[in-house]
Amino acid sequence: MTRCLVLDLDGTLVDSAPDLAAALNRVLVARGLAPLGLSEITTMVGDGVRVLIERAFAARGATPDEAAHAAYAEDYGRNFAVATRPFPGTEAALRGLAAAGWRLAVCTNKPEAMARGVLAATGLAGFFAAVGGGDSFPARKPDPAHLLATIAAAEATPTRALMVGDHRNDILAAQGAGLPGIFAAWGYGPPSMADGAAAVAARFSELPGIVERLLYA
Repeated sequence: MTRCLVLDLDGTLVDSAPDLAAALNRVLVARGLAPLGLSEITTMVGDGVRVLIERAFAARGATPDEAAHAAYAEDYGRNFAVATRPFPGTEAALRGLAAAGWRLAVCTNKPEAMARGVLAATGLAGFFAAVGGGDSFPARKPDPAHLLATIAAAEATPTRALMVGDHRNDILAAQGAGLPGIFAAWGYGPPSMADGAAAVAARFSELPGIVERLLYA
């Protein structure tokens, strides 16, 4: 049977915070609001674009209107690959997993078109059998239905699947779907978000060994 490894995108596969922050700050500054620091914006990532924008505006005591959301989408859509890069060891680990027979998929709260754009720009698109974005299905993480739909799109089954991510939403989605969740400690989420994870990986290069152990535990 096909083995499937599902991975989150931002903070797990790629370090996208610099581009997310740059686009977000341009929207804030255009509205007379002070920009936010990279570390502050990084803590806001993980619940999708709309929530990211709302959190950033709230940090400046403001509320975004639809024009702000549209401005961010337009700006980030043009600048999503300026500084975004795969985390160290990502490509080598994915290549090894694919060679070992793992089917790979992405489950992210980022809109699917943006996610596919990032994957293509970073040279990772060819590794993945499916991309489940935040607008691909009726549900999104932490709802396990998002993860389960992504696994189905990859033509795999939950009984032979695992989830990797740096956010509590990834771990909660895995728990709800009844499959092991691996916390990506190199990403944006604080260590407390690892609660309930089946394992914690400090580096991307540790994943191949961890997934083999968990699937056959």
